[in-house]
Amino acid sequence: MKELAGRLTALDPDAGAAVQVIGYFDRLAESRAGLEALVRGAAVLAGCAARLVDAERRVRVRVEADGTRRDSESPPDPSWPSFALTPGGASALWLERTAEAAPSVVDAVILERAAGVARLVLDRTRGRVPADDPELVETLLDATAPEPARLHAARRLGLDVADPATRARVVAPLDRPPRVVVAPRDTGTHGGGRPASAAPHPDGGPQPTPAHPQPLPPDTELPAGRLGIGPAVPVLDLPRSWAAARTALRFTADGTAQDPGERIVHADALGGIALLADLVVPGAEPPPDVHDLEAAAANAPWLLATLHAVAATTSLRAAAAEINVHHSTLQDRLTHAESLLGWPVRTPQGRLRLQLALTMRHLARP
Repeated sequence: MKELAGRLTALDPDAGAAVQVIGYFDRLAESRAGLEALVRGAAVLAGCAARLVDAERRVRVRVEADGTRRDSESPPDPSWPSFALTPGGASALWLERTAEAAPSVVDAVILERAAGVARLVLDRTRGRVPADDPELVETLLDATAPEPARLHAARRLGLDVADPATRARVVAPLDRPPRVVVAPRDTGTHGGGRPASAAPHPDGGPQPTPAHPQPLPPDTELPAGRLGIGPAVPVLDLPRSWAAARTALRFTADGTAQDPGERIVHADALGGIALLADLVVPGAEPPPDVHDLEAAAANAPWLLATLHAVAATTSLRAAAAEINVHHSTLQDRLTHAESLLGWPVRTPQGRLRLQLALTMRHLARP
């Protein structure tokens, strides 16, 4: 192959380069190279960033021209040269070549050969299974399942278990099976200039949970209804994210007048409030303040929505605007609510008690 490439280069530089590209990717295929190595080869050979996007199997790999992996959640530019992994399929390998650059024979060979090998790797390691196969998800989230079985399930679900930077989280719907969602790769900084990816602990333990929940990928389709969302964790820690997501689900509400509150709750955002979930047993006798809330709500249909607005906003005027009533009307409602509850809700201590009572009402549901 080297001799042929040398002869062709003397006659036609592009043809010689194309033969070298073919030989390069053939060697990667023979050595059973991974996806990142394939995309890195395409980027370095083409002299521009390359990315592999397979949404069905949740694979996104992007490598700069210098060989540095730097993934991106932004969609590929349709003007970039690309090659589909399967005929007519949406999954493809892209070269981030600007529209001004003339199409190259070598680029075409790079795309075709790299995409062909990538397809073989994906079919070998991840197969073609439903992205949320219930049995695989159950195995992946079972802390008692053997580690090899969970890793196999993760690969079949499209998770890149070979990359230690891969993070995923669990979404827990109310009446449906859980879903596993790949977390965006940290590329920027959070407030104050602190790097998004903190350094590991000196003892090698897990990194601390971020103070604020990181957003889900923009193309994530969430089920309707109440959802608990677990923290982003390494693949083998997903049982922990699943447990946290189930806890977060208990803090959710339908968002109606009779069940006001947030429909989606991130476990990351609960902080110390999550400890209440261990104190209030679902379906058991609720705490006295929850009894008082239920009794008061039976006498005033507007009460729960009004008290939630007071507990969830920064001022009484903001609460009045939230439920679309005049400020004086809100004051009258609160006077009546306080008489029914037996404690004030407009003092700092009373407002905290109200917030806890509303939260415990959610947690006490069967």
